[in-house]
Amino acid sequence: MLDQADEVWITGVGLVSSLGDGSEAHTDILTGRRDGMPAVDETTFAPYPVHRLVPLDLSKQIPKNSDQRQMEGWQKLGVYAAGLALDDAGIKGKADLLDRTDLAVAAGSGERDTAVDCKVLETASAGGDTPLRANEILPSALRPTLFLAQLSNLLAGNISIVHHVTGGSRTFMGEETAGLAAIESAFRRVAAGQCEICLVGGALNAERADLLLGYELGHNLWHHPFQHIEERTHRGGGFVPGSVGAFLVLEQRGHAQGRAARPYARLTAVESDRGRREPNPSANPLAQVFARVGSPTGQEATSVFSGASGVAPATAGELSFLQGLTRSGGINCAWTYGDLIGHSVEAHFPAGIALAALALRGEGLSAALAGKKCNADDVAPIDRIIVTTVGHYRGEGLAVLERIS
Repeated sequence: MLDQADEVWITGVGLVSSLGDGSEAHTDILTGRRDGMPAVDETTFAPYPVHRLVPLDLSKQIPKNSDQRQMEGWQKLGVYAAGLALDDAGIKGKADLLDRTDLAVAAGSGERDTAVDCKVLETASAGGDTPLRANEILPSALRPTLFLAQLSNLLAGNISIVHHVTGGSRTFMGEETAGLAAIESAFRRVAAGQCEICLVGGALNAERADLLLGYELGHNLWHHPFQHIEERTHRGGGFVPGSVGAFLVLEQRGHAQGRAARPYARLTAVESDRGRREPNPSANPLAQVFARVGSPTGQEATSVFSGASGVAPATAGELSFLQGLTRSGGINCAWTYGDLIGHSVEAHFPAGIALAALALRGEGLSAALAGKKCNADDVAPIDRIIVTTVGHYRGEGLAVLERIS
């Protein structure tokens, strides 16, 4: 049990998605003040639906055009969301705080230069000495920061350059597990007193042919007209990618109170695993992780924000497990937030925590958004939210957030 002064508070939220730019836009949707219909593009990348990012004025968080020019889409999105979180926490531009703010980033392998890829493939199809021709093309076509894809730790580097966050830095890779690891590392470091304040999150640019190709080769994408996650499990499953930037500021309670910061919620536990899903891949992968934090008792109004991807059979196992908790009274409601923002892989877990934090400081979750399975009394107000994510291939975990009076 943490001492009160060592409690981990969420004091800043930076979130951008297909739904909007910033905390206010997402809070309006969570509470029902704005229509909560998914914004899905079914034509640009047909047959694959994609939750496309809303237009952003990048100069609000990345003022130098020179900085913007050397970043690809995923980096711009991450740097922008990180700036929102720092602004929201009230530490943007405060050198004395930023110098000791740690950074934990969940990143993919970067964006490929598809034009260069196509040029290499065209050369290969024309015959001749393909390796020699490829070696001629690559040095002249690629920037020094590329190895056919941008380096993953460039996102953390650009956050440091643009926003002057110069504490310790870690970058985690590994799809959904990267988001889990980044949040877990930041949480444990703040809780242990190894740092007082940390910026943590990730970003995914889903509007990329190379990304869609990679996931389709693994048979992970949904390639039908858009349906909600639970409905997809009956047609073979698959996830709908979503462009998302999600960053959080985690801070020791004593440190936050010392600067009069207003918290969103208390983060009380983060647990992760990489359980084996064979020989029974439909078995629930969350049971062991839930057991570590104790089953919900029903004494508090507890809801689950599920990060289910839609990929079968892992999603079916997760939703079955959550339905069992609902029937037993352990939780009031389970809501799949990917229905609204899409599946954002490395950024998905941070995005779920961001949405949960907004709900806990706000008016909860609107009954219309939660759907028929949740009663109005179950979703507003919420005292405790468990955010889950189960990787489409590997990795599962959860975070527990509590309302602060």
